[in-house]
Amino acid sequence: MSQSPETIVKMKETIKTAIHGKDDVIDMVLCAIFAKGHILLEDIPGVGKTTLVTALAKVMNLDYKRMQFTPDVLPSDVSGFTMFDKTKNEFTFKEGAVYTNLFLADEINRTSPKTQSALLEVMEEGHATVDGVTRNLPTPFMVIATQNPIGASGTQKLPESQLDRFMVRLSMGYPSHESAVTILKGDSHKTIEKMERIISREDILNYQNEVENVKIKDSLYDYAVSLTEATRNTDTFSLGLSPRGSIALIRMTKAHAFLSGRDYVIPEDFKAVFYAIGNHRVILSTKAKACGMNTESALDLAFDSVKVP
Repeated sequence: MSQSPETIVKMKETIKTAIHGKDDVIDMVLCAIFAKGHILLEDIPGVGKTTLVTALAKVMNLDYKRMQFTPDVLPSDVSGFTMFDKTKNEFTFKEGAVYTNLFLADEINRTSPKTQSALLEVMEEGHATVDGVTRNLPTPFMVIATQNPIGASGTQKLPESQLDRFMVRLSMGYPSHESAVTILKGDSHKTIEKMERIISREDILNYQNEVENVKIKDSLYDYAVSLTEATRNTDTFSLGLSPRGSIALIRMTKAHAFLSGRDYVIPEDFKAVFYAIGNHRVILSTKAKACGMNTESALDLAFDSVKVP
């Protein structure tokens, strides 16, 4: 593998200088990026979601744009629009916010379903079509969307079919006591300003290609299918993992192996990523809820029910 373990470690350590005590979240975000996936950060305000994205853009040398998804944001604000230029006597194209490498869609659940759909189409296709003309987005291209799970007033919940397009859903959570003290002592904005570039856009594309070439045995493909089938147990789930979820599971395990310095997948990689790729794709059954189960315990039960190869 061409990736240097020292480079990966240095990148993680640099990001940790701005994001304290969230090593597992950083690992999952990097896995999703190298697996060519998009990320949904669902959490309360003020826990460092934007700081994390800004730090990623800095250490990876990525063009970065942020859009606040308020109710008045239009699909054309996202994908672009054409307008008549009187000086040139012709129609010209004005790029939307998604023409960048790393796009932060802040509070995606506060904008209209039509605007949500415009973004999710771009995420799926990797290009935008405006007035019949298709234009490719820069590469690499990734979306990190945020939403606040508390307070449904004025929000438009993403339907399950659109949630499925995010490779992982992560939560930052409150910092530990020690991490909170460290945050108070520091200044994350100044820390990010001083960060050095660790890898380039070309490196990311190379890493993504290497992740695709990570080896996985046939028995582990069978294991992945068995894990997804375990979430289709109607006693526990009313909606289980889709085939897209199975593909996400394989891609994330390959990325986890890559970040661990291996060019082959082992069963432990599945355990590391299973909750992140499953928590937004499954819906608990009424029976499971009545028994006091939550999504995490239900997914743990499903995972443990499948024999490790």
